[in-house]
Amino acid sequence: MVQAVRRAVQILRELASTGPRLGVTELADRLGVAKPTVHALLRTLEAEGLVVQDRGSSKYQLGPDLVQLGNAYLDTQELRTRSLTWADQLATRANEAVWVGVLTGDHVLVVHHAFRPEGAVQILEVGASIPWSTCALGKAIVASVPAAERERLLAGGPAVLTGASITDPEELAGQLKEVLRTGYAIEDQESAIGDAGVASPVFDRSGEVVGAIGIVGPVERLLVESARQELAVAVRETARNLSRDLGAPRGAARMAGA
Repeated sequence: MVQAVRRAVQILRELASTGPRLGVTELADRLGVAKPTVHALLRTLEAEGLVVQDRGSSKYQLGPDLVQLGNAYLDTQELRTRSLTWADQLATRANEAVWVGVLTGDHVLVVHHAFRPEGAVQILEVGASIPWSTCALGKAIVASVPAAERERLLAGGPAVLTGASITDPEELAGQLKEVLRTGYAIEDQESAIGDAGVASPVFDRSGEVVGAIGIVGPVERLLVESARQELAVAVRETARNLSRDLGAPRGAARMAGA
């Protein structure tokens, strides 16, 4: 790997996760790199519009051109583009918000968000990154990845966002087996108190899992027994239709997780 490129990416990630503004000394300490090297990387990133320097504090923050790159990714992400109509239909059918997510590392990235049709002001969550073990989208995806990848993620240590977040890898593994049996995953206030989710995996033409689609909303609406079963059916059907739209072979879900 090219070391300079890797360090530049590390700078962007530090600004994204720790920022919003960091100075040369702070970044050098975090990366374990000499200050002149970090300064040269920052000047290059600034020239390309990927970071900007605050003239008052001389600290750096992410730059506007990253928005263009992020939008370009979304525009070319096949799962997202194929899911637009299906997500809207599911939101209308369930009268709840719908998210579509992909696995990036040990987090789920929300690539599409269909608003609840009849709701108050809602915040667009596209771009949100959530630990896989704390959301229904993540569980749906990880249940269907190859066994070696699933074991690696389970061994990485579950994240804790609320008191309901599951910290026992064996309990999580049991939930993943249940996802393979039922075709859907459940989140019960594991990312945010009061919120729940129901999600199913989505497969592509190779038969591999490429993401998940799911309903998100208040726990009192989603997880009461009568609503839960109805929503699970709707999510499974939508995920199956979306998978077919992506060219997935019949039976892809049954072959997942091996």
